[in-house]
Amino acid sequence: MENCFANLCGVFKKQKRKEKPGEDRPEQIKNINTNKLVVLREPTGREIGLRYELGRELGRGEFGITYLCKDRQTGEELACKSISKNKLRTAIDIEDLRRQVEIMRHLPEHPNIVSLKDTYEDEDDVHLVMELCQGRNLLDRIVARGHYTECSAASVIKTVVEVVQ
Repeated sequence: MENCFANLCGVFKKQKRKEKPGEDRPEQIKNINTNKLVVLREPTGREIGLRYELGRELGRGEFGITYLCKDRQTGEELACKSISKNKLRTAIDIEDLRRQVEIMRHLPEHPNIVSLKDTYEDEDDVHLVMELCQGRNLLDRIVARGHYTECSAASVIKTVVEVVQ
């Protein structure tokens, strides 16, 4: 599931470069006890179930599944993007996920930007807990509407520019 109208990092997808033999790979840490890949440098925790209850599936993507998520302490409804480590096949995939988390951690609060609340990592998955967005993403809105007047298009572009400033 895209981050709903606020997934500006995904609007302009960069071309994936191919790794060259012998090229330096991003830091890949292995847990000594399990020999499993550790992706996040500073996760909130290891056991997401202690704080959050995962609910129904909201969407699927190339690397994982987004679930409705409920904070056990506050009752707040959120979204949890669970990314399977098995789907992170290359060092570039791992570094892209790390970069996405770092970008989301440093984004300012804005009504059109989905905020990252917590990050968890267990043996099999990386979990990104974020604000629940109840609408569609920008591309879905454009496709559904089909035609925009100049005034309507200007309004959408104005919102996008405000977000990226």
